[in-house]
Amino acid sequence: MKIPTSLKHKPVIVSENYENVDGRYAYDSDAKGLSLGLAQWNDRGKVDVSAKVWRHTGGKWSRQSEELPLHRVLDLAILICRTKLHFRDAYRYENLYDTENPNIDRVGLQGDAMTVSVCTDNDKINEDIQLFNQALSDDDELIGERLRTLSRILKDMGY
Repeated sequence: MKIPTSLKHKPVIVSENYENVDGRYAYDSDAKGLSLGLAQWNDRGKVDVSAKVWRHTGGKWSRQSEELPLHRVLDLAILICRTKLHFRDAYRYENLYDTENPNIDRVGLQGDAMTVSVCTDNDKINEDIQLFNQALSDDDELIGERLRTLSRILKDMGY
């Protein structure tokens, strides 16, 4: 399915077969494509690049399609990686985290730091973190494959 080019987000680089590789939803996904392009929120004279997940209901392009600035996509990747790292050793804690110190890390970015922590405001956190850990474990092969690919590409780029 071809990603539309007549909407506000202007695709430049596309993956129009994303539905075939969308993790556990592969071959049965409403996420039909990914694109990097000119952001829909661009003002005259100001150009931002964004990433977009294109969702299709079967009848039309969905309003649930998501567009993110590239730095947010990378911030999400950082959050995923730091989360995976935490859960490698989380078994050491009765509730999969240190209840006395729910902060997992502070990742330095742009002169400050992104705090990564367990959401203790969630009144069902002890149950939800167990479910989250199990889902993360169930998807380990899918996520691991993508992280290894990302690692390889970053190394090729010199990072």
